[in-house]
Amino acid sequence: MYREYYNFTGKPFQLTPDHRFFYESDGHKRALSYLLYGIKAQEGFIVITGDVGTGKTTLLNALSDELENKHIVTAKVVTTQIQEDDLLRVVAAEFGLAYDGISKAVLLKNLETFFRQLAHEGKRALLLVDEAQNLPPRSIEELRMLSNYQMDNRALLQSFLLGQREFRATMRLPQFEQLRQRVIAAYHLKPMNREETEGYIKHRLETVGWVGTPSFTDEAFDGIYENTKGIPRKINVFCDRLLLCASLEDCSEINKSILDMVGEDLIEESWGTDELDPAAGVNSLGSITTGVTNEPSSSTGDLLQQDLLISAIGEMMDKKLDAYKQQEESRNNDHSAQLVSIEGKSMDQRRVGDGVTSGENTVVHGFYPPTDSDESV
Repeated sequence: MYREYYNFTGKPFQLTPDHRFFYESDGHKRALSYLLYGIKAQEGFIVITGDVGTGKTTLLNALSDELENKHIVTAKVVTTQIQEDDLLRVVAAEFGLAYDGISKAVLLKNLETFFRQLAHEGKRALLLVDEAQNLPPRSIEELRMLSNYQMDNRALLQSFLLGQREFRATMRLPQFEQLRQRVIAAYHLKPMNREETEGYIKHRLETVGWVGTPSFTDEAFDGIYENTKGIPRKINVFCDRLLLCASLEDCSEINKSILDMVGEDLIEESWGTDELDPAAGVNSLGSITTGVTNEPSSSTGDLLQQDLLISAIGEMMDKKLDAYKQQEESRNNDHSAQLVSIEGKSMDQRRVGDGVTSGENTVVHGFYPPTDSDESV
């Protein structure tokens, strides 16, 4: 809608990664430099990590654009929640090789033959793995094994691994010592600062023909950075709504008024406003005091704090359940329950004359309760 209103040639803040919109902030420029350095080195692994939405996939797309006409055959793997054999099939498929109904041994042999053929043609194979944090350990080890293929003391396959922050912890595990020794460069991509955020917004607008309309006040840029913390994906979402709101209001300027309207809309749409949300202090079992208010966070639409809170509540409940189980185990050890039969007279005994006529015998089955413990269940 706003695209036509402002005469843009495209949508400037789409969520789908597009290398045309790649913006060289200091962090993104450095990350790309490490990847290009890896290309020149022609060996080893390059590892790039970053938080959600910091632009890792766009970085890969920008790299692919740089590699055109450089005699490098690339394969990109984005489905990483797979075991090692399936990973090999995905790699083979991405390189255009047969993979269906083939054993692991044949897959490996076909890959080696393909890599050697490329080398004879003066070409190289490059494997780009996105979302590497989802790789199972055995799949990561399989990638390392693929790097063992060599010819004339030169690696036949080079791999770049991109993943979220938790992949750094995975790489530090003792079992990946051999892989770490083959990493020639690693970089963690951080969010942009205030000045870079403004530059990023202007760059994306100019890419679709922006010539100053709508204009952005300095206060608007400040507010965008405050609400998005310099994370590209959040900037895209926020600015997309700003432009939509401004076009609906027939505004040629993005200012504090537009910013406030969008902020209120996003707060109402956020997942933290439902009365059953733990972040609101209530869950489906009743009222729970969590120490969290229902006020919006400074980062509109940011669900990270809610996720952490839900995780903390789960951990708390797990600890209480473990403590209860330990209490029960301790009680059972101290007071071994014995199944008994207690035989006695029924309660409807009737006295006849000087004697007692008993009613039916009653048998009660149960467990002896603890006799020397004051603990309550």
